[in-house]
Amino acid sequence: MRVLLTGTAGFVGRHLHRALDERGDTVTAVDLVHGRDALDLFRFDSAPYDLAIHCAAIVGGRASIDGSPLGVATNLALDSWYMRWLARTQTPRAVYFSSSAAYPVALQTPGPVRRLVEADIDYQQPGRPDATYGLAKLTGEQLCQYAAAEGTQMTVLRPFSGYGSDQDDAYPFPAFIRRAKERQDPFEIWGDGTSTRDWIHIDDLVGATLAAADEDVEGPVNLGTGRATSFDELARMVTTAVGYTPPLKHLASAPQGVHHRVCDPSKMLEFYLPKVTLEEGIQRALAA
Repeated sequence: MRVLLTGTAGFVGRHLHRALDERGDTVTAVDLVHGRDALDLFRFDSAPYDLAIHCAAIVGGRASIDGSPLGVATNLALDSWYMRWLARTQTPRAVYFSSSAAYPVALQTPGPVRRLVEADIDYQQPGRPDATYGLAKLTGEQLCQYAAAEGTQMTVLRPFSGYGSDQDDAYPFPAFIRRAKERQDPFEIWGDGTSTRDWIHIDDLVGATLAAADEDVEGPVNLGTGRATSFDELARMVTTAVGYTPPLKHLASAPQGVHHRVCDPSKMLEFYLPKVTLEEGIQRALAA
């Protein structure tokens, strides 16, 4: 297929690019880092594609989400022009990466873990998402409906905590791997360590994305495993894998986001089964 892929210098984008190349698709790769702005393409380009996958976005971990709200809000412009480009070019199939940050923060509070289901976002009364990043993604999901009305088959995905060996250190998983390799003692954790996340390896995130696009899954669909892992548990897993047991030092004043963010992956499991466990993902990252 002829595939447009934006954000190819980013974590998800570069892995998708590799997977598309390996299966023989012809990929037009676009990223500002490499000199081409996706926003300019969406505004002025009319080349035909069989599939468009939009990964270009401003994001950089919790500190960026909390500390650069106006920068993150730039995603609104990228996403709105993406939808206009889809309608103008009559691109038949497209993927929109939303985020678990689009879910209402009121559903992600301390207490028992509530596994988020796709229907927890009601577009008529959606609830407050997580910061401007979540707001932009929630708005993007709603814009997808207009692109679909113009004839594009829209696949809307909500990834949870994607991770992998080559992820930027601004994200929790690679930061934990680095601290473990350095045998940090005590081992620093942002927040009180009890908050949980749903980790999905980049190989499975990519695999689920391509399976969803190939099978014309419309979504929205959660991409996750449904396994709740606290930051204390993750710290113990990575330090044990390295071979030491340091005390944990909790940084209460550091950004930590919502308390629980874990999905119900039932819809994803209808077309894709994750293959990489968190334990295997940790071993891969430590060996990298």
